[in-house]
Amino acid sequence: MEFERLEIPVGEFVFDARAAGPPDGELVLLLHGFPQTSWEWRSQLSALGDAGYRAVAPDRRGYSPRARPEGVDNYEVQHLVADVLAIADWLGGHQFHLVGHDWGAAVAWAVGGTYQERLRPLNILSVPHPRAFAKALEGEDQKNRSSYVQLFREEGKAEDVLSEDDFMRLRVILTGAGSAEDAEEYVSVLKEPGALTAALNWYRAMKPGLVGDIGPITMPTMFVWSTNDIALGREGAEATGQHIDGPYRFEVLEGVSHWIPEEAADDLNRLLLEHLA
Repeated sequence: MEFERLEIPVGEFVFDARAAGPPDGELVLLLHGFPQTSWEWRSQLSALGDAGYRAVAPDRRGYSPRARPEGVDNYEVQHLVADVLAIADWLGGHQFHLVGHDWGAAVAWAVGGTYQERLRPLNILSVPHPRAFAKALEGEDQKNRSSYVQLFREEGKAEDVLSEDDFMRLRVILTGAGSAEDAEEYVSVLKEPGALTAALNWYRAMKPGLVGDIGPITMPTMFVWSTNDIALGREGAEATGQHIDGPYRFEVLEGVSHWIPEEAADDLNRLLLEHLA
C-alpha cells in the first residue's frame, strides 16, 4: 500500500505524514495513538482518498524523527493541540474534519473543546470525553483497566520493561493491530533513539482525564467504542453523550478490540464516510 509522503514544517519541527486523495478535497486529519504511527490509518486513508477527501495522517510529536524534543513538558496537551492546528494550517485547512484514536482521540477532544470554529465533524475512537473518563476512573473497572498507566509514567522503568527481549511487550500490546509486519512497522519507529521515551512522555505530561478540562463540544460528533477494548470500559463510553452539546452519534462495535481502525476497517470506513458527509 503506497501513500503520498509529506514533510510538514511546524516551527522548528518537521512532521512526516502519509496522505491520500485530491489536494483540493476537504481536509481530514487522522491522529494516531500509542504505540502506533500514521500506518494505523492505512485502510482509512485509502477509503477517504477514494471518496474525494484530502486524508492526511501525520506521525505525531515524538514519533516523527524531526519532531522529537526532549523533556516531559514538551508533550503537554497545549503543544499537542498546537501541532494539530499548525499541520492543518500548512495543509490549507482552516476548517477540517478530525479523526482520533487512543491518544489521538484524547487530543482530538481537546482540539474540539478549544477551537470549535476550526472543526467540521469530530470523529473519536475508543477514548471517552475527558470528563466522562475522569468520572469512570473513580470506579474499579476503569481504574483496573488504566493500571498500566502508572508504569508508563515511571521514567526509565517503563522504557526498560517495554524494550526488553527486543520490544516483545510492545509486540504483545499490538496483537490485533494488524499483521506481524504491521507490528514491526510500529516497533521500528519506537526503536529509534529517543522515540520510546518521547512516546511515553505523553503519559508523563498528561492532565486529569488525559487532557484536563475543555470547553463545550459543539460540532457534530461521532464516538466509536468497541466492546472488547481492554483499556477503556463501557461506563465512560456510555457517559460521553452527556458532555456533547452538538449533534451526537454513538456507535458500538461488538467483539472488536481496542485496535478499531485495523480490526474493523470496513465498518469504520463506512461510519466515517457517513458522518463526514
